[in-house]
Amino acid sequence: MTAAHAPVAARKPLPLLVTMGDPAGIGPEIIARAWLEHPEALMGAVVVGDAAVMRRALSLVVGDDVSRPLAVGATLADAAQAAALPRCIALWQAIAPMTPPAFGRVDAQAGRAAAQCVVAAAQAALRGEARAIVTAPLNKEALAAAGYDHPGHTELLQSLAAAHQGVPVAQLPVRMMLANDELRTVLVSIHLSLRDALQAVTVEAVLQTLRITHESLSRMLGRAPRIAVAGLNPHAGEGGLFGREEIEVIAPAISLAQQQGIDAFGPLAPDTVFMRARATSAQAGGIDAVIAMYHDQGLIPVKYLGVEQGVNVTLGLPLVRTSPDHGTAFDIAGTGRADPRSLLQAVRMARALSAAHAADAIAS
Repeated sequence: MTAAHAPVAARKPLPLLVTMGDPAGIGPEIIARAWLEHPEALMGAVVVGDAAVMRRALSLVVGDDVSRPLAVGATLADAAQAAALPRCIALWQAIAPMTPPAFGRVDAQAGRAAAQCVVAAAQAALRGEARAIVTAPLNKEALAAAGYDHPGHTELLQSLAAAHQGVPVAQLPVRMMLANDELRTVLVSIHLSLRDALQAVTVEAVLQTLRITHESLSRMLGRAPRIAVAGLNPHAGEGGLFGREEIEVIAPAISLAQQQGIDAFGPLAPDTVFMRARATSAQAGGIDAVIAMYHDQGLIPVKYLGVEQGVNVTLGLPLVRTSPDHGTAFDIAGTGRADPRSLLQAVRMARALSAAHAADAIAS
């Protein structure tokens, strides 16, 4: 038998990494609850976080039940071995051991620990040691207090991926997509003040958003997506009566996208486009995503349909990243009432997206 025809050993599945989020918030608790109530959904996954923080989270969910094990590994390889054990939360202690902070308060130590977990997980995924990452919520104030100048996960991950590829951040554009079973929205701008977000609506920004959405959803859906584009102004400007951005910026970007083979149309009135795009039992949809011009325009419709079903996906990264569609919920942190359903949806979508990415890599 020649070397070319020698049998290839089965490759061990790469772990899916789940970062613990801000330890003063509900992130560790929703991870613990998801693991204990739906162990099949998280089989083979590894938490990136701190053992003391996760033990406290477990105590919120099951009290002193010692039959619920937490296997701690000093390395990702150690934790990945434990991830194969049934009903076991495998944890990679990727940061220095910490004392769990008080619940529900902005804490620089907590913000730093949350960010360090994201950095460790992202770098592991970029090195090809993980199939995807799911990030539990971090607190933007705590992140800033810890000295990070990134306003959220999306920008932090973009910076890490650009550094890994050795390119300026501007050469690795990313976009935020919020998705559930009924609606997908992709944002032209993300964490900007409304005044700055309006200035960010340019022909190039809208066209770039359309390109990223087209490429990402084509991979996800296995076909070219149909993309609706929301206007910026009331009634999409009403022919210039309420603003000219639709005429001078958005429509030209759509035209350029169409010339590049992207199935995009609009601009459409922002107060009705999401209703038209929503897929329900009474309406099949036919629109795969809506491009929104700024953060709240796109996120309010998805979140109104239920944050427990929504998933945040970062498009344009060289890794798969998803996240629950909610924040740290400091108001209920430590009460044992946090709902893990959005986290579970994020895990399921990460698995599906990583499988699509793997198939795309094999085909290419």
